[in-house]
Amino acid sequence: MPQMAPLYWLMLFFFFLLVLMLFFSMNYFIKPFEKKDHTMKELTLNFKAWKL
Repeated sequence: MPQMAPLYWLMLFFFFLLVLMLFFSMNYFIKPFEKKDHTMKELTLNFKAWKL
């Protein structure tokens, strides 16, 4: 909207960039869950031999 002040849009743009960078940095540094180690060989404990 051209009738609004350009400084207002500049502040909104910098706020958007700040929130975007905060979002990406939080996604990079904070992991929501522990990754499972696939090198462990415990698959035989959950294996069930089905007999029909």
